[in-house]
Amino acid sequence: MPGRPRWAGAGSGRGHDDEHDTGHGTGHDRLPFRRRGPAGRQGRPRHGAGRGIGAAAARLFAREGAEVLLAARTEAQLAAVAEEIREAGGTADHVVCDLADATSIRAAVDRTVERYGRLDVAFNNGATIQPPGPMDALAEADFDDVYAVNLRGVWLAMVAEVGAIRATARTGAIVNCSSVGSLAGNPELPAYGAMKRAVNSLTESAAVTYGPEGIRVNAVAPGHTLTEMIRAWNEQSPGLSERLVARTPLRRAADPPEIAQAALWLLSDRSSYVTGAVLPVDGGTRA
Repeated sequence: MPGRPRWAGAGSGRGHDDEHDTGHGTGHDRLPFRRRGPAGRQGRPRHGAGRGIGAAAARLFAREGAEVLLAARTEAQLAAVAEEIREAGGTADHVVCDLADATSIRAAVDRTVERYGRLDVAFNNGATIQPPGPMDALAEADFDDVYAVNLRGVWLAMVAEVGAIRATARTGAIVNCSSVGSLAGNPELPAYGAMKRAVNSLTESAAVTYGPEGIRVNAVAPGHTLTEMIRAWNEQSPGLSERLVARTPLRRAADPPEIAQAALWLLSDRSSYVTGAVLPVDGGTRA
């Protein structure tokens, strides 16, 4: 189906899987995608089974005309989101993937190409959490876990995605999900912030490396977003959400679809001259 871009989402991690989704997309048009159905489909509800930013991105990308493949460890939730997309008239599939497992990541990217014929765009939204607190209170095993998923997993995904884009679409775009917590010292989440800051560096290096091939690489840096990951942190560190809202000029948290919209723009031809950017989507927190 050469006229339809395809998007695949994958995710994994430890603990709460709110941000454990990556996205790959394929097709001849960059986002915004060529429509499969009436323009009125844009108005369909975004809510349903699934979690966080990754599920919101899958729904949004599908409404824009992408053929979607989701991947994460949470198969039941993936299947539910994929079915919801199909019921709304979209094309979607899913595969179980663990971002701490290199073989699993490569298999998810290979499945995207196998299922849809090419890879054009990727949204790497994988993350896991750490217990909030100072870095001397963090167990070595927890640090290793955050590294394996939040940094090594993103690197492995990018390597696989660049290879697939080269072999099929030849040009494309990748968006990584960073965090506003990577842009300054992060005493409550030091390992999480450090891994996300390293993702920023990988993003910039990849943009310089692969730009001459027509592969753009950017990142979104969400601020306080209403995901299960944030809810888990708030349970472990009561009052965290209130403190984050108080530091946000817009005085509220983001909804996951608002982060997905930023990723959509960076993956689309609307941002065709943007690469190497880390875009804060944080309600003004870093202003």
